Amino acid sequence: MTFSIVGRCPETGQLGIAISSSSIAVGARCPWLRAGVGAVATQNVTLPALGPQILDLLEQQALAPSDALQHALSANGWSQYRQVTVIDSQGRTALFNGKEALGLYNAVAGEQCVAAGNLLSSEAVIQAMVEAFENASGQLADRLLAAMHGAMAAGGEAGPVHSAALKVVGDLVWPIIDLRVDWADEDPIGQLDGLWQAYRPQMQDYLTRALDPTAAPSYGVPGDE
Repeated sequence: MTFSIVGRCPETGQLGIAISSSSIAVGARCPWLRAGVGAVATQNVTLPALGPQILDLLEQQALAPSDALQHALSANGWSQYRQVTVIDSQGRTALFNGKEALGLYNAVAGEQCVAAGNLLSSEAVIQAMVEAFENASGQLADRLLAAMHGAMAAGGEAGPVHSAALKVVGDLVWPIIDLRVDWADEDPIGQLDGLWQAYRPQMQDYLTRALDPTAAPSYGVPGDE
């Protein structure tokens, strides 16, 4: 039903998540990030509250990812239905697979990343994601998308994928990348990659527009001189 990867760039400190699902609008419920703190993917029978709760525990109580994860799961109950992965600003990871996770499920921690999925075509899908991330080059977003393509090449989900999302935080309090395909009959991961290729050359310009409007480039739209 869902597979995802959370990762960190050791050079920039960026944190990111790429995720896809057979369900609609996976990006609205499952990826949670906070600049300088961590990233959480909460999936399977999703409880969106786990994301911000774990991030609060990482930030406010300075808990290790494994402790923050267990604390949040214990506080909310029904943990047997959850699948959650965490990475913090230091690159430390944690993962949890509830025994009621759907179908064939797996989670694997790698170097500066952790991937997980349920209702998979095979357990090898998740290992393929980790290896693709570790072996990819480029920006964090490129490496996260490489992991998603690696998952699909290894068999992906047992059924069709319909939504996908990519989210990255850096030094700023808002995401520097927040792209979503909420529903597609075919290849939402490919469509998400296309969005990233279109957004990549404009990303820095939008950051400049926010931080220093006097230096903002013109895009030639009405009123934008």
